[in-house]
Amino acid sequence: MSRTRWILLAIVAVLSVTVGAVASPAKTGKGNDDDKSSKSGKQNGKRSVHTIPGDAVFPEGIALKGKTFFVSSTTDGTIFKGNTRQSALTSFAPGGADGRTTAVGLDVSRDRLFVAGGGTGKAWVLSTKDGSTLKVLDSNPGGGPTFINDVEVAGGFAYFTDSQRPIIFRAATSGGTVGDLEPWLDLTGTAFVQQTGFNANGITSLKGGRVLAIVQSNTGKLFRINTKPKAVKETDLDGATVTNGDGLEAHGSRLYVVRNAVNEVAIVKLRKSKSEGRIRDTIKSDLFAFPTTAARDGKRLLVVNSQFDKRPTANPVLPFTVAAVRLP
Repeated sequence: MSRTRWILLAIVAVLSVTVGAVASPAKTGKGNDDDKSSKSGKQNGKRSVHTIPGDAVFPEGIALKGKTFFVSSTTDGTIFKGNTRQSALTSFAPGGADGRTTAVGLDVSRDRLFVAGGGTGKAWVLSTKDGSTLKVLDSNPGGGPTFINDVEVAGGFAYFTDSQRPIIFRAATSGGTVGDLEPWLDLTGTAFVQQTGFNANGITSLKGGRVLAIVQSNTGKLFRINTKPKAVKETDLDGATVTNGDGLEAHGSRLYVVRNAVNEVAIVKLRKSKSEGRIRDTIKSDLFAFPTTAARDGKRLLVVNSQFDKRPTANPVLPFTVAAVRLP
């Protein structure tokens, strides 16, 4: 995929989610600005802001393992590595290797980092030890519109969303090898209705991987997928939506929905076997800059600031950052 085509797709995506934010704002709970940190820029010994080197990174995904976390660059596929107690990230896996010209959603399992490849239709499995490529997965060998957006490793499989096609892909991860990427679930004819624009985006697991949750960015709807019967149900939010929902992070009965163009994180309290929920609170912060996704670090969220809204004019506020905000 050419760099020009990727930039055009990114611009379309930014415009579509921004319009959605104006047209259909979600109901929210009380606001919560929790970027309060000490003068040293730390929260209990951990940094409140992590900086990413480079002037055109436009980061998107994040994966946390212990104190170590990884962040992806949509511009050239570089993977950065950081530590929750250090301020600056460093380049870990340079972009371009094995066709990785862009990188979007991330997840980590064992010593493997799974990387969603956006408009390339591919995904990469990297070693968390040295950044080398362990396997290249391809969801779209025949070509055509695609955007492999996010990944969740759970229950012995890596699940991938495609924002352009109503298909959930997955690859087996049990044992010492990773299987091929296969179309696992066609969402056509289910409660999930494909629309114009960016559709299935963030994905996370519930109930030990037996249930998946996905967000549809353009409609603001959440869906629950039972992996055994492949049953798809919309999560009832009592009339509310999470339009511009991007990344998802789950913890217990709480689902954190990062809403990019809205510049906030909605906290959804799930109930009744995760099939219903209510937006109980929101996290707002001056540190947010078109946030795309988050990883939970104890009582904090590490939130990636993509600045996608500034990509069409190429005028981001440097440095690019990952913000650490306290959970309410």
